[in-house]
Amino acid sequence: MALPVMGTSFLQMAYNLVDMIWIGRVGSRAVAAVGSAGFYLWMSFAFILISKVGAEVRVAQSVGAKNMRRARDYARNAIQLNLLMAVLYGAAIYMGREALIGFFNLGDQGVVQMAESYLVIIALGMIFNFTNPVLTGIFNGYGDSKTPFLMNTIGLVANMILDPLLIFGWGPVPAMGVAGAAMATVMAQVMVTLSFIIYIGRGRGVVNNLRMTILPERYVLGELFKLGFPVALHSGMFTGFSMVIARIIASWGPVPIAVQKVGSQIESLSWMTALGFQAALATFVGQNYGAEQPERIKKGYKISVLIMSVVGVATTLLLYFGAEPIFAIFIPEEESIRMGIDYLKILSFSQWFMCMEILTAGAFNGLGKTTPPSIVSIALNAARIPLALMLSAESILGLNGVWWSISITATLKGVILVGWFIWLVKRWEFFQVKSSSKIEETMEIGLEE
Repeated sequence: MALPVMGTSFLQMAYNLVDMIWIGRVGSRAVAAVGSAGFYLWMSFAFILISKVGAEVRVAQSVGAKNMRRARDYARNAIQLNLLMAVLYGAAIYMGREALIGFFNLGDQGVVQMAESYLVIIALGMIFNFTNPVLTGIFNGYGDSKTPFLMNTIGLVANMILDPLLIFGWGPVPAMGVAGAAMATVMAQVMVTLSFIIYIGRGRGVVNNLRMTILPERYVLGELFKLGFPVALHSGMFTGFSMVIARIIASWGPVPIAVQKVGSQIESLSWMTALGFQAALATFVGQNYGAEQPERIKKGYKISVLIMSVVGVATTLLLYFGAEPIFAIFIPEEESIRMGIDYLKILSFSQWFMCMEILTAGAFNGLGKTTPPSIVSIALNAARIPLALMLSAESILGLNGVWWSISITATLKGVILVGWFIWLVKRWEFFQVKSSSKIEETMEIGLEE
């Protein structure tokens, strides 16, 4: 189950890396523009997670309880909620683009204009950015992780072809630079959405007969919000804190912003892998929770920890010892490479802990306990701001102090969340589950209300 989900995460990582490789050839100013505007694309995931996490958990638990009707109800309501939020968020981004980019205080009008043009195009295609992750989550909840992998592969191939074509131009196609990168991303997402629609429309796969003309059900929407909101709040606040950090970094000029953007994409080798395993573990835990199999939950978590430990250690070694040649692939500028080496080496120390944090959050999500990971992450992400301000003083570490604030807090998140989960695992009553009849009775009462 995990391999296709991890593959899907790797595809998303490849999307971003391909963009950075080509944009990096335009220059660090272009990377800074994409990096600034990209925060709002990142912020959109907070809203996506409300329906994605709720659907993933409840669909998995319903499948585990062998209640396919309820699974389809959760899937339908998640899609309807997601479409509404896509329209609202896209409109907000489009209308507020000048103020949103102005937040970063970039101090370079050329970079500001590129960032705004990128944001406009992304806003117009926001509905596709919202749709694909939720459909992926629904399929994963059913236990079908192969179909989303195949659909996202189509998008990756399209993006790899369109990126250089639209950024640099060829034949009758003009060079569009940053705007071309945005168009390539949106067009690739459109192709993924169309692939999902065609697949579902032919009655293939588990997601069919959803009866989308039925109005959303208040009780089901409430369940989706209850499960998804803590994770969404965590994601949104994480992005917000990261934007404040980016504003702090901007005081050193646009180059450090570009360095952080590229460095975080390289670092995604570990956290995108962990996110893939997180989704798989959430589905595995959710289905076994619905089937009342606590021992399988414990065993699945232990095996996942072992696998992700290998990934975390390998990434640490790769980022520390391969920092220079890896970063040089993306921005071939001496100053950027120098800063990039510092970034990757400092962040390398927290890779294992970050993998454990993300993985453990998946175990919590599968149990329907989405609040603990959010509490830990929000608290320590907030701590990054005062820590960055303190360590980045010229008398202490300067710019590198910002990177250390990220690495230190990532380490603490892993330690605390894993400890919290282990403590809960030892409490047997934590795994006691209502019988399937009780779960069904609760659902029916909610629908009647």
